[in-house]
Amino acid sequence: MSHLTIDQMLANARARLHRLEPPEAARAVSAGALLVDIRPDWQRCTEGSIPGALLIERNHLEWRLDPTSDARIEQATGHDVPVVIFCSEGYTSSLAAASLQELGLHRATDLVGGFHAWRAAGLPTNR
Repeated sequence: MSHLTIDQMLANARARLHRLEPPEAARAVSAGALLVDIRPDWQRCTEGSIPGALLIERNHLEWRLDPTSDARIEQATGHDVPVVIFCSEGYTSSLAAASLQELGLHRATDLVGGFHAWRAAGLPTNR
C-alpha cells in the first residue's frame, strides 16, 4: 500500500479547486459567497480577523456546512452555496475546501495566501 506525502495531498486538493486571490475572494463575498475563517481562536486573537467572516474552527467545518447535517449552520442551505475558506497562510484551507467538495459543496474553494494575503492586499481586517 502506498501513502501520499502531505505535499502530494495538498497538490491533489488544490488541483480540483479554483482558488481565489484576495481581490477575487472579496468580490465573491460581495456577490454572496460565505467567507469562513477556520483558524483557532488563539490565532484569530494573535493575527486579527476579517469583518463578516463566519468563524468555524477546522474540526467543526464539515458538520457545520454539510446541508444534510443536524449540526449545520443556517447558511448551509444546499450544495450550491459558494464557500471561501481561509486559514492563516492558505494551506489548511485548501485541504478543508477539498473536503467540503467531497461532501458535495462543489463551489467550495479557498483563499490563496490566507489571512496574511488578505491583510497584505489592504482588504478590511480587525485586530
